[in-house]
Amino acid sequence: MGQTQELGQIIILNGAPRSGKSSIAAVIQETFDGLWMNLGVDRFMQMTPPRYLPGIGLRPGGERQDIEPLVPILYSAMYESIAAHSRLGLNVVVDVGHHDAYAIPRGILADSARRLNGLPVLFVGVRCPIEIIMERRQKTGGKVGSTAYSLMPHPVELWQREVHIPGIYDLEVDTSLLSPGACAEIIRQHLADIPAPSAFQRLAAHHT
Repeated sequence: MGQTQELGQIIILNGAPRSGKSSIAAVIQETFDGLWMNLGVDRFMQMTPPRYLPGIGLRPGGERQDIEPLVPILYSAMYESIAAHSRLGLNVVVDVGHHDAYAIPRGILADSARRLNGLPVLFVGVRCPIEIIMERRQKTGGKVGSTAYSLMPHPVELWQREVHIPGIYDLEVDTSLLSPGACAEIIRQHLADIPAPSAFQRLAAHHT
């Protein structure tokens, strides 16, 4: 008689760059029970040839229409890998910056949800005020001057708006109010509750 493989839990952390997703992912990997694999966007960008970068991390605004057609394919590959890990019983944490502000709508988020159909998914929105994001960009080498707030890059504004669509998350955390550890604890407590259908799975219904 074959042994049924328990599915690995998937946690998707979605937010704008510098919102604090990777710090939360690191705490989850370090402190949650079991083996947690990080299959976030940075890992896939590291595998992408330089001439195709930023690839899956393409900013909003239609800046690189030459590589835009590749982005849905790259996301499909990423989510197929996430699904494969879960089916093998491996837990997965994913930090991404989903948006659909390309030159044309790509429907990537709904397609990604469809690829995880039937798997245990928690979709977490990671909030952070844009002013703090800009401060973090400066501290980590972002090309912004002393008048950063008046010179807010348009893609950053778009990203902040696109990742905070009301009602799409199972829960949200704010890294300007809570430490990465406190955010991870909220996620842990949510996972301990009686599971309900994931908001991420409802997005699959919008895939065309």
